[in-house]
Amino acid sequence: MGDFLRQTFAAGDELTFDAVAVVGCRIGLSVAAGFIVAGVYVLGLGRRKDDRSTLPTTLVLLTVVIAIVTQVIGESLARAFGLVGALSIVRFRTVVEDTRDTAFVIFAVVIGMAVGAGYSVLAAAGIPAVLLAALLMRGVGTDLANGNGWNVLAVRLGIGHQPDGVLTSTFDKHLMVSHLVETATAKQGAALELTYRVRLRTPGGEFALVADLNRIEGVQGVELKPV
Repeated sequence: MGDFLRQTFAAGDELTFDAVAVVGCRIGLSVAAGFIVAGVYVLGLGRRKDDRSTLPTTLVLLTVVIAIVTQVIGESLARAFGLVGALSIVRFRTVVEDTRDTAFVIFAVVIGMAVGAGYSVLAAAGIPAVLLAALLMRGVGTDLANGNGWNVLAVRLGIGHQPDGVLTSTFDKHLMVSHLVETATAKQGAALELTYRVRLRTPGGEFALVADLNRIEGVQGVELKPV
């Protein structure tokens, strides 16, 4: 019975108290590291536009999962390729609105790999460096979120109205820079959906811009949001 359990749970490796203790310790450290990574994320980015963001939870779970995966792979090249093939069927379709979120996802992966591979000291040394960089860049991100940087402007215009003719004067009044980045049809081809990357002339001018655009004949909808 003992041999059966040993073969079942050890998957070919020797099941010893020391081995179990090491694995358990690394998983425990990965949980703690996951919470630290999530804490760095919250401190580095500050108050989010959506307080219901689930990314901190994702970072904790991802750190633990990557630590376990790293231990499963070990030094086996066959396991590595097998896991890559198995995970390749997973598809994530959630749009990442803030590119900084991607950096923290990679951060969680790296910390999880470091802890799982036994490089806890390296993980502990890397966390303060990332926290410092995030705090230094937090002010830049805050300025952009407050409208002092780039914004995305979406304007829905009825067919038959030329964007250059009806929007130019309002753009010149409120915007320093505007770049058309995407054009699409809406309402089954009855309208154009125009997406611009814009920069306001004055901070806090969002309401005036949206109000003036809505007064233009042919404009069916306006949406302005920070990049």
